[in-house]
Amino acid sequence: MTTTAHTQATDTCGGPTDRFWNDPLTPAEIAEVVALLRSDERIGDRPRFWGVAVDESLARALAPGQGRPVRAVVMNPDAHAAWEVAAWTSGTDRPASLAGWRSVDAKRPGVSSEEARMVAAACRQDPKLQAALAKRGITDASLVWVDPESITGFEPEGLEDRRLSWGTVWHRVSEDDNGYARPVAGLVPIIDLETLEVISIEDHGVIPMASETGNYRSGTWGPNRAVAPLEITQPEGPGFEIDGQQVRWQNWTFRIGFTHREGLVLHDLTYDDHGRTRSVLRRAAVNEMYVPYLDSDPTAYRKNFFDWGEYGAGPLTASLELGCDCLGEIRYFDAAVLDGHGNPRTITNAVCLHEEDHSILWKHVNTRTGEADVRRSRRLVISSFATVANYDYGFYWSLYQDGTVDLEIKLTGILSVSGIADGQQPAYGRMVSPNVQAPNHQHYFGLRLDMAVDGPLNRLVEVHAEVEEDEKLNPYGNACKMVRTPLTTELRAARRADPARAVHWLVENTEQFNRFGESTAYRLSIQNTARLYAKPGSVVERKAPFVAKHLWATPYDGAERFIAGEFPNQGELGADGVQVWQQADRPLDGTELVLWPVVGVHHSARPEEWPMMSAHRIGMRLEPDGFFERNPSLDLPAPRSHAAGSGDACCH
Repeated sequence: MTTTAHTQATDTCGGPTDRFWNDPLTPAEIAEVVALLRSDERIGDRPRFWGVAVDESLARALAPGQGRPVRAVVMNPDAHAAWEVAAWTSGTDRPASLAGWRSVDAKRPGVSSEEARMVAAACRQDPKLQAALAKRGITDASLVWVDPESITGFEPEGLEDRRLSWGTVWHRVSEDDNGYARPVAGLVPIIDLETLEVISIEDHGVIPMASETGNYRSGTWGPNRAVAPLEITQPEGPGFEIDGQQVRWQNWTFRIGFTHREGLVLHDLTYDDHGRTRSVLRRAAVNEMYVPYLDSDPTAYRKNFFDWGEYGAGPLTASLELGCDCLGEIRYFDAAVLDGHGNPRTITNAVCLHEEDHSILWKHVNTRTGEADVRRSRRLVISSFATVANYDYGFYWSLYQDGTVDLEIKLTGILSVSGIADGQQPAYGRMVSPNVQAPNHQHYFGLRLDMAVDGPLNRLVEVHAEVEEDEKLNPYGNACKMVRTPLTTELRAARRADPARAVHWLVENTEQFNRFGESTAYRLSIQNTARLYAKPGSVVERKAPFVAKHLWATPYDGAERFIAGEFPNQGELGADGVQVWQQADRPLDGTELVLWPVVGVHHSARPEEWPMMSAHRIGMRLEPDGFFERNPSLDLPAPRSHAAGSGDACCH
């Protein structure tokens, strides 16, 4: 049996009254809130919207059926005004309602995909841009792409109060061409997002266009190679069970959520330890992404983005396809988002759920008897993909049979490139094609982990390795001790990873102990880090102070939702976010602990990553450390031999 069939795990068109508090919003819930907003005259005749999401700080105390509190962001571009509106979805005994309006600086809401398309259309119709394109031999503006980019920190003098963007410009030679392979160098439009006016055009000089195709379709670079079929089968179906948004797999139980800002969210991860339900995480999500480009080229120096806070992971989430994005016995979850015009939009197959073989979990061969004991690792993978213009990002949360949780982030898609003149070599990047350079850049992913290790009250401890310096205790010079440093307040808990010292962190329960008298705990390891290569005081450095550390910790506060702050777009640099909150230096010993790990990668491009980039893989890992009495996977059955004619276990 080939496992190519799949089913839809959720009914996003169902009524809102039976939803669990942290379930994704349905199209019906979004529509009823938008209808109430439209009935208010203050938003004008041409409102724009930037997202709606459950207000989790209020909702988590509610039972199903009561309706849910939400926050919606709406703008009136004609009045240079914006609001965050508190509302309630309908419940079994109450209609939907609005609860309050809070004014927001009109510059600050993020940019929707619909708004981006409006900007691109306005640019193509602008005579100034058309004239600049004509200087470069481009006369058909319909073949031009313009991506409106975040201008935060680079607002032109005198325009600081306007809601702005700047544009990267790309040219295609045909409708099906890869536009991101043909940057229009030296050309930078500055755009008013509210009026859709091209305020000015920077023209830094004509540079020859790329002379080589960047098409990546099959057959472009020669005939396809022969690839043998590979089929994944589960004759008895998958090993997980789905009830609405709740998933049960082996000893794990959790709920799948989805928000406008973060996309995929996992809630309420628990582990069944021989009949005892034990909590591990209350909430886990990729909370923000910061991508600074490290090149002073006039068409690249402004490139530094909060892709989540300035655009939103939810609406950028892609629909997944069986056989392409996921293999095996797959179940999908749809997600609903609010588009920039105020319409609910359903993303089909937004989240993929499947099991996969993961090589050896553990193995030992008794050389005296020849007996081998092997257990293969199987993991449950919950994944989604977000496309941010040229780049594509895959997020793979995996649960393992030994209690481990990890996040793997896959970076693929198309490099964001710049033009370069004939005969020049890039000073701050690599050549990837004639007249095309890929600047040095970085990717930082700010995670949010609401910890609940064995219960709600946790503490944070850093552990590192040291040589025992006392010669009486270390007469042979080989004694190594693991040194524990309790991180009892927020200021102490701003940390950097250091693999040379085997640095990792323990999240301990303050009230539960294992049989050795230790606090039950989970270990956090960050495998991928990067140092920001920008001068202190630069816009790039001041915009995202949180990347200066690899781990932050705060006590839970429902108002502290995003590592870079509520509205980072065109905000005061570094004025909000985790680096500000933790200055309060609140105690962390025995609290509802929120960890903010920062996973990073420094990307110096290779020619082999052009015109399509094979996936980079980075991530973080949570492992039980004194949480269980012993290896919890000892109860796994031995795998069956697939040798011809054999039905026996391959290990004993």
